[in-house]
Amino acid sequence: MIVVKDLKKKYPDGTAALKGVSFSIDKKITCILGRNGAGKTTLIRILSTQLRPSSGSAKIEGHDIVNEPMSARNDVVSIPQEAIPINYVNPVDFVVLYLSARGMGINEARRRADNAIKRVGLWSVRDKPSDELSGGMKRKIFVAMALAADAPVTFLDEPTTGLDPLSRREVWAAIKELKGQVVLTTHYMEEAQELSDEVIMMESGKVISKGSIKKLMRPFEGMVRVESKEKQKGAVRIGNTYISYVDRRRAESYVIKGSIIKPVTLDDLFVKRGVELES
Repeated sequence: MIVVKDLKKKYPDGTAALKGVSFSIDKKITCILGRNGAGKTTLIRILSTQLRPSSGSAKIEGHDIVNEPMSARNDVVSIPQEAIPINYVNPVDFVVLYLSARGMGINEARRRADNAIKRVGLWSVRDKPSDELSGGMKRKIFVAMALAADAPVTFLDEPTTGLDPLSRREVWAAIKELKGQVVLTTHYMEEAQELSDEVIMMESGKVISKGSIKKLMRPFEGMVRVESKEKQKGAVRIGNTYISYVDRRRAESYVIKGSIIKPVTLDDLFVKRGVELES
């Protein structure tokens, strides 16, 4: 269980990255969604004890992240967005190094590393230096690291940023292999739909909604997304396009006006938020 209460973070330059974030997590995989600057990375850094909050509290498996940071760290694996493996180290040795740093004996570390590398599909390249591997393979090394550690909680910050579609799906499959709770940040809606049991949406340092995808998409039941070059009532402008949400039957009148009708997706949670803010 992860419990966060009124968590705030203000940087020395005055930037308020978190503005009173509260939630609890008890699902298998939780995606934290938000645009760049929403506060996702700051939140993950605080929860993984890499950064102190300005105020508020959070507990990981019952351990307070400020008062009991070492106990909390024992329960956590955290993989930052910018993480890259050491160029000349092969996948197995990289995982062994990580497990050894966590205090595991070398024989057990080797056994777990071998098993994890097999599970993520990297066994055929286990002896190759990391700089000879693709971007997707490099990210899978870190997922193997989390698999081998077998920690109660794994934090993944933007785990597939910059990867091609095939590599992204390979990493998704590896993430599903993780045990314990997995909390990942992303701005890829497809990623959240593929992986998450629960979604937390953030905007400007605040949580704006939380729940299963089915629950969050409930307001769109029976509706379609309409894109038009002409402004419609209740529409929001994005670039040169106006977007609105209407009943499927009403959408037929938009077709006559040359509008484009599309099914709604998780992306529309953010677009609808824009509609509400403009109203």
